[in-house]
Amino acid sequence: MPFTTGPLSQRLKLSHGFGAVAFGVKDGGFSFFLLPFYNLVLGVEASVVGAALATALVIDAFVDPLIGHLSDRTYTKWGRRLPWLYFAPIPLALMWALLWSPPFTGTPSYWEILALAVGVRLLLSACEVPSISLVPEITDDYDERTTLFRYRFLSGWLGGLLMMVLTFTVFLPTPESQLRPEGYAQYGLFGAFLIAFAVIGSAVLQHRLVAHRPAERPPPFSLRNAFSEIFDAFSEKAFVIYALGGLAAYVLQGMTFSITQYVNLYVWQFSELAFKLFPAALFVSVVLMFVIVGPLHRALGKPKAAAYGAVAGLVFFAIPYLLLLAGLWPQTGGTASTALYYVFLVLGNTSSVVASISATSMVAEIVESFEERTGRRAEGTFYSGNWLVQKCATGGGILLTSLIIQSLSLTPGTPQDAVAGGTVSRLVLLYLLATTVLALAAAFWLARFPISREDHEARVARREANIKHAPEPDPLDEVSRIDPDAHSIKY
Repeated sequence: MPFTTGPLSQRLKLSHGFGAVAFGVKDGGFSFFLLPFYNLVLGVEASVVGAALATALVIDAFVDPLIGHLSDRTYTKWGRRLPWLYFAPIPLALMWALLWSPPFTGTPSYWEILALAVGVRLLLSACEVPSISLVPEITDDYDERTTLFRYRFLSGWLGGLLMMVLTFTVFLPTPESQLRPEGYAQYGLFGAFLIAFAVIGSAVLQHRLVAHRPAERPPPFSLRNAFSEIFDAFSEKAFVIYALGGLAAYVLQGMTFSITQYVNLYVWQFSELAFKLFPAALFVSVVLMFVIVGPLHRALGKPKAAAYGAVAGLVFFAIPYLLLLAGLWPQTGGTASTALYYVFLVLGNTSSVVASISATSMVAEIVESFEERTGRRAEGTFYSGNWLVQKCATGGGILLTSLIIQSLSLTPGTPQDAVAGGTVSRLVLLYLLATTVLALAAAFWLARFPISREDHEARVARREANIKHAPEPDPLDEVSRIDPDAHSIKY
């Protein structure tokens, strides 16, 4: 049974959502700044950075599901999730600081980048998977789950946007400073503090509600049984469909974010002021998402909201580039160009975030579907799968961006006004092609997610009926479960 019934308190929504600030810090860093930092600042070839992150994903593919599985099986007086949220954030903060101030001499190598990326990704999984797995445990209400995810996404975006504001006003305030390493080190240190504070603070604020010993002690751990159960969970039809759509949606998001510095600098010719306004535009889009996603889910359901959001995001993102290629766009770098671009950015990002939050929220309903089929709840396993999809997508998006940049022969440290027009056109065309393919693939699969609101509510009703009519346990059987010799006659 869920920890709560009925409407959720505002305090709980804020407390739970606050933990996602850490994810926002990481996602903003990996998506917006990691590739430019290692490529344009430290001089590492873009393909080397992309290859290191892709290799880290292979390691994640084996370890992340185990983290989720172990979270499901954690048995303490604080429950299944809180121990992870108290102990993982400190080493994560340390690894995050090192990522932006590499403790190596000379240009970082493939192996050095890989070591830092793996450390950050795995430790973040140890925080994010237990945290997000609390959603289906806190409530089984279809709309209240959306509410929790609204607050998670809002907090995550606010964490990322706070770091972006500080980046463009304090750490990297000018286009020239974005090509020097000192500001990135300061960025890493502040982000490390914010990550640890958010995860531990959220755990403390939820402690009273979720710190209960699980009803049943899990059987002894076996690596073979663990992977068998993980494979069984990931074979759930609804999860496979979600994973296909979610992967395309998140690769698109990862590519869009990681290529942002390049297009803002070289395509739209952003001024120093335009860079400072960029976080504000994203903030407006996230506020719009927060307002409209609940009504959209009530009117359309989560699958249609996700699919429509992916298509709408494609349209709004593509229009400025198509007009630019057609010669119908104002002179780039000017006030008119920047203001008009920001209008389409707000609309496109709002639509894309609606698609992302709808896809993530859909995973919660898979938990009850799997429980009905197998008798087991596996929140951590499914959300490790969700987290793996998102991390694969972020890494895949960065890899795709690195391949695009590599094909342009863009020299590290190239000034803003030194890129040829033909290079800019190729960048735009490749970006549009990749965006179109990914957005349509995401919409196709997310629209086919097989669990509707009616399906979920009927499943929850059947579960409650089964619990209500279940026979009372025999006290002697309970003793036998603890002591196998309880039924034997002892002399």
